[in-house]
Amino acid sequence: MTLAYIIHLADYSDGVLYVLAFLLLVALAVIIDRFWSLRSTIMRGKSIINATAAQGQLDRAALQSLRDKAGTLPEAALLDSAARNHGISEGEALANRLDESIMLIAPKLDQRLWVLDTVVTLAPLLGLFGTIIGMFHAFSVLASPGHAPADVTAGVADALVATAFGIFIAMLGLSAFNALNNQVRIILHQLDTLKIMIINRTDGTPMITARPNGTAVRAGSPAMQNA
Repeated sequence: MTLAYIIHLADYSDGVLYVLAFLLLVALAVIIDRFWSLRSTIMRGKSIINATAAQGQLDRAALQSLRDKAGTLPEAALLDSAARNHGISEGEALANRLDESIMLIAPKLDQRLWVLDTVVTLAPLLGLFGTIIGMFHAFSVLASPGHAPADVTAGVADALVATAFGIFIAMLGLSAFNALNNQVRIILHQLDTLKIMIINRTDGTPMITARPNGTAVRAGSPAMQNA
C-alpha cells in the first residue's frame, strides 16, 4: 500500500480517514500515558502496603514516615489523613475520614479515560460516515456514460476501508479501556486494604501473627523481625 493510495482513500472519504488517524493518535497517547502511570502506581503501592503490614502498631511518627515514603502516590493522602487524625479519631470516625480521602483521590485515577471511551464510540460512527461518503463517489460513476462495472466495485471496496479502520480503532481502544479500568480497580482495592490496615494498627490492639511452627508472635516485635 503506497502513500499515494492512502491519500486516494482519504480523499475518497472526503477526509474522514484523516480524522480517524487523528483519533488513533489520541487513543495511543492516552493508552501509553495512563498505562505507564497506573502500572507504576500499582507497583509502588505494593511496597507501601508491605511496609504497613510489617508494622505491629502505627503511631503518628510511623504514619508520617510511611507518608514520606509514599511521596506522590494515592496512598500518601490516606497516610497523611491518618497521621493528622491520630489520637483524635478512632474506629468508625477514622474510617470515615479515610473514606473521604479515597473519594477525593478516586476521580484522579481515571482521568482522561473518558477520552478513550469517546474514541471507542466515535471511531466506528466516523468510519461508517466515511464509507457512506465513499459510496456516493462510487455510485456517481453510474451517471457518466460508458462507465465500467469494475469502477463501481472498486469504489465500493475503497469506501469500506473507512469502516474497517474505524472498527479497528474501536477494538484497540476498547481493549485498552477495559485493561486500564482494571488497573484503576486494583489501585482502589489497594487503598481499601491500606485503610483497613491503618484502622487495625491504630486501635491500640497488638497485631498477632502466627509463626510457621504454630506459635504466635506480635507483629512488629523483635521476634517477628528476626523470624
